[in-house]
Amino acid sequence: MRRGIPDAGYERIRTSRRDFLKAMGAAAGYIGGAGALHAALGASDERRRPNIVVILVDDLGWGDLSCQGAEDMRTPHVDRLMAAGMRMDRFYANCPVCSPTRAALLTGRYPDMVGVPGVIRTHQADSWGYLKEEALLLPQMLKRVGYDTTIVGKWHLGLTEPNVPNSRGFDHFHGFLGDMMDDYWNHRRHGINYMYRDRQRIDPQGHATDLFTQWACETIRSRKDRPEPFFLYLAYNAPHTPIHPPEEWVRKVQARQPGISDRRARLVALIEHLDHGIGQVVDCLKETGQWENTLLIFTSDNGGQSGVGANNGPLRGGKQDMWEGGIRVPFCAVWPGRIAAGRRDQDTVACTMDLFPTVCEAAGMSVEHEIDGRSFLGRLLGHSQPWPDRYLVWVRREGNRRYQGRAYYAIRFGPWKLLQNTPFEPMQLYNLDEDLAEEKPLPTSHPMYGRLETELRRHINRAGGIPWAKDPVDIDRVYEGI
Repeated sequence: MRRGIPDAGYERIRTSRRDFLKAMGAAAGYIGGAGALHAALGASDERRRPNIVVILVDDLGWGDLSCQGAEDMRTPHVDRLMAAGMRMDRFYANCPVCSPTRAALLTGRYPDMVGVPGVIRTHQADSWGYLKEEALLLPQMLKRVGYDTTIVGKWHLGLTEPNVPNSRGFDHFHGFLGDMMDDYWNHRRHGINYMYRDRQRIDPQGHATDLFTQWACETIRSRKDRPEPFFLYLAYNAPHTPIHPPEEWVRKVQARQPGISDRRARLVALIEHLDHGIGQVVDCLKETGQWENTLLIFTSDNGGQSGVGANNGPLRGGKQDMWEGGIRVPFCAVWPGRIAAGRRDQDTVACTMDLFPTVCEAAGMSVEHEIDGRSFLGRLLGHSQPWPDRYLVWVRREGNRRYQGRAYYAIRFGPWKLLQNTPFEPMQLYNLDEDLAEEKPLPTSHPMYGRLETELRRHINRAGGIPWAKDPVDIDRVYEGI
């Protein structure tokens, strides 16, 4: 039997349509009255707009931090971030894999609403997304109010124009254009060097985590004493496969944890090395005097990969799965003097796409175009912000024999969750209040089964008009040699 999440008691939600619409009206009133909040944040003064740092790590399991219950791991720097602000127990990635979650973060949309239902890869025959060219990205929004925008690390939303960082709103790009690295030391993928500084290919020496940490610190130092605020999107590759930690970090783990398996020791070492890098970034913010005016957000793009020894705590499954272990991820937000330290939200159900409007509101700007995300800044700041339940959808399209180029889904409302883990499985319904481990599927005759099924069909129909491949595709050329 899986352990429950410590202190994470779920609220029971039985919402009538009338109550739901009333709550939505209250939420609209909160959003409409956000001007007072912006004034309190000093939005009229560019120097007082917060710097914004979003740290997105890759494939970090819900339980793979010492503050999340990992007994064989030491992650003091992320632990301190969790304690310095507000952590959320029910925060979700928008997808159980990489590209779609990144698309959701940067657009505030469901990933299939911007053409990224699956992973974008080098070879078109196995690539399942094309970022919609008309989509408005977070850095483009922030530039409107004077932000300098930088991405350091993993992009993974396109390999060619126009879907490269410098053409999608980032003033500066220093990192990896592609999906995963085949080697953390030489940074190649399929033998191709995807490391760039802006539009110039580079070939740096060193471990990818160390390089991204170094480049993030260089960015932070370069902003010291500058009048305009900055947005830094720091996207680490770690702890994604291959599990390539520096050997000295492996030896340290093995010395501390006698009897640990080699597989687990290497993953623990890669995460601890990542934690060390995050600590350097935080230290750099403090040393340059920018920490006090920085909103820092930390989370992961999906759950941990079970096959390499990841720990997803009490949650079932892992990366690629629509089980909780594949989509529920660690999260915290720190903003000294604004977000009270030591807070833990065990009720709010939020996800990656909500970061787009949350960051925009923190920057003192409203979002006028259509998005799917919802700002939860009020909750971070300790305000009485209404948070009515909503339908949340997860989608992933994938190739290979298991998925055959088709999509599979999950949908949640309140404690009710309907899911499948391949396109060929029947949907299963769970009540997460009573069955967090998702071990007791409810009958298809349950009223929530049909309700969630209907809402999911509506979403699929809505997203059906958004292409996920660039048209036209030369199929003969694409499949040659595959």
